[in-house]
Amino acid sequence: MVHVMTGFRQLARNHDFTVLWVGQTISELGSRVSMFVFPLLAYHLTHSAMVAAAAEACFLFGMAAALLPAGVLADRLDRRRIMRVTSGVGALLYASLVVAGIENQLTIPHLLVVATLTGIGSGAFSPAEASAVRAVVPTEDLPTALSQNQARQHVASLVGGPLGGLLYGVTRWLPFLADAVTFAISFVLIGRIRTDLSAPRREGPRPSPMTDIREGFQFLASRPFFRALMTWAALVNLTVNALFFVAILRLIQARFHPAEIGLVETAAGVCGILGALAAPTLIERFATGRLTVVIAWSFVPLVVPMIFWNNPLVVALSLGLGLLLNPAGNAGISAYSIALTPDHLQGRVSSSMRFLSMAVMPLAPVIGGALLTGLGGPTAIAILGVLTAVVALVPTLSRSVRGVPHPHVWKAEIAPAPVAG
Repeated sequence: MVHVMTGFRQLARNHDFTVLWVGQTISELGSRVSMFVFPLLAYHLTHSAMVAAAAEACFLFGMAAALLPAGVLADRLDRRRIMRVTSGVGALLYASLVVAGIENQLTIPHLLVVATLTGIGSGAFSPAEASAVRAVVPTEDLPTALSQNQARQHVASLVGGPLGGLLYGVTRWLPFLADAVTFAISFVLIGRIRTDLSAPRREGPRPSPMTDIREGFQFLASRPFFRALMTWAALVNLTVNALFFVAILRLIQARFHPAEIGLVETAAGVCGILGALAAPTLIERFATGRLTVVIAWSFVPLVVPMIFWNNPLVVALSLGLGLLLNPAGNAGISAYSIALTPDHLQGRVSSSMRFLSMAVMPLAPVIGGALLTGLGGPTAIAILGVLTAVVALVPTLSRSVRGVPHPHVWKAEIAPAPVAG
């Protein structure tokens, strides 16, 4: 624990990372608030579940569609400028909903346009931020920095829904005012970053954007480590999200009180935060590859109780404990991946990895719903548990992932050689 606090204190003295982290934490909390409110408002205006789902789908579609071109931009343009433009535009978009709400002119087309454009902004911001973290954080501090980012996501997930519901209960446009303010704060704070975040210079003529995108995928496809990591990330997103969907839907079908079902979300958020706090210690104590394999298998035994007991407490404990180790796995292997990626490819590699992991996520509720409808709850959970075990074989059988050494070893191997005096 002493090492954990030392790592966090060291990062706290890193002005540029602190500014970036605080700005994005505030902005992400605002985004979670709006993501919670989009379907609520859409349903209130139309009383249609399909339109409510479309509001959230527009945000996710915009984000996924923007990721690949955003990776190219992050490797060509100044990353600070990209992040400030997306934050500024986000503030204006949410402010437009505030104005429409005050004038009682909120409409579904306006809501869907804002959801799509803010999703595009989120997709554009992500690769630029990943590249910026690599620029402002030394290699030895990357695991702790990414653990802090994991904590940020879980805090936003835990607080965003209840805060959004509270603000929405006051008046419909208040959540969007909060989000406009958070994006404005992010815009200001990012402007205070001192590190040069301009893209690396390239000699010769500039290739086409499609060539740049291909170069990012070729880098991933040409290395066994990245091939295995891409495959595992996509499949584990599919199986675990399907498992979450089936577990929650079974509780809804059993007519448990919404407050009891909300216990699952609370447990997931709390365990995620605790896991993020413990992540630097776990990352420093174990070889990165072995830790990744252990975490890949961690969900499998936790599925067993959910087969036999359909109860909010059982689901909360099982899924919460599964998420307890997840931040260490994500931060450890992500730190190694970032350190391994050349600076001129940071944006494209980050966007390509995220795009591939997100592309399959819309299938998760489809698969989960089909299994639950056709085979019933216990069988659906059991099948998803078996599939989770099969997916865990990907990093287990991959020597390039399993063999990633202890952080102090790979940090020394990746560190640039000292320049002779």
